[in-house]
Amino acid sequence: VLNVHSTADVPDAIREVWWSANSDSAITYRQKVGLFTRPSVGVVVQTLLNPSAAGVMFTEHPVTGRDERLIEASWGLGEAVVAGLVVPDHFRLDRSGQILERKAGRKRIAIRSLPNGGTFEEQVAPAQVSQLCLDDAQLAALGELALQCEKVYGPRRDIEWAFQEGALYLLQCRAVTTTSKAGSAAPPPGPPPRDPVAALRRVQVFADMDRRQAEQIARLVKERHFAKGETIIMEGSGGAAFFFIESGEVKVSSKGAELATLGPGDHFGEIALIDGGPRSATVTAASDLVCYGVTFWEFRPLVEKNGTIAWKLLQALAKRLRAADQG
Repeated sequence: VLNVHSTADVPDAIREVWWSANSDSAITYRQKVGLFTRPSVGVVVQTLLNPSAAGVMFTEHPVTGRDERLIEASWGLGEAVVAGLVVPDHFRLDRSGQILERKAGRKRIAIRSLPNGGTFEEQVAPAQVSQLCLDDAQLAALGELALQCEKVYGPRRDIEWAFQEGALYLLQCRAVTTTSKAGSAAPPPGPPPRDPVAALRRVQVFADMDRRQAEQIARLVKERHFAKGETIIMEGSGGAAFFFIESGEVKVSSKGAELATLGPGDHFGEIALIDGGPRSATVTAASDLVCYGVTFWEFRPLVEKNGTIAWKLLQALAKRLRAADQG
């Protein structure tokens, strides 16, 4: 979460990072490597830089496995590279720091910070779009940083870095994985904070709960915003979140066929949480959407302890099965 404006905004930003560990893509990856346990996420709070250039560096080629440094860079904050918003400059160095390859990208935008929080996409001057953003001295500094990181943390490092006022900053250093570094865009701005308790009591599954029970569950949920057209869950992926809709609509589809339209008071995503299997359908925002999510780690004990919720979920599943049979 970039450019958190004040200390009062930090708790929400930390919760956003925590929630990211329960995204379908993160769950699918952890299931694939046999790590389907409740995630424990440590959040680092850093001063935001205003870099001239930033990007990523692998101390071993992540595709070929060659013993060389692979660097991708762009103007401004490194989010442009990590999120795939530009075609970055591409560099390869050998272990001694000798430049093996340099290839200019197409860097039409630079991510910059806003004075009151958040970021924006700044158009890059035409002359800089295809101009290399790193010189030989900066590449040499990155080669030295790679050696230092491997000495301290071990081989095969995935590093995020930035240059500000001529100084090189190490932002992150972790083990290389086989996954993509593509990130997710920040959620679109939404309306003022809502009352999750009121939203809960509009959902049939939770309708018979008293205020105290609803408040207990409301403390477990996370408000989520999705733009029209955004995919919320994907058929076949792993899942660790159950959602209920506050405002807006979603389209539910399977194998390319549209199955249903859901709106305020409806819920989705519970099947994969109950049987541990992959998502049974794709859910896409049909309009700007506000919903609440609760993770598998809170959802399961909630159902185990509350027979009313369990029974209503069974009724909802039976209704969907009957509709599928009739269809």
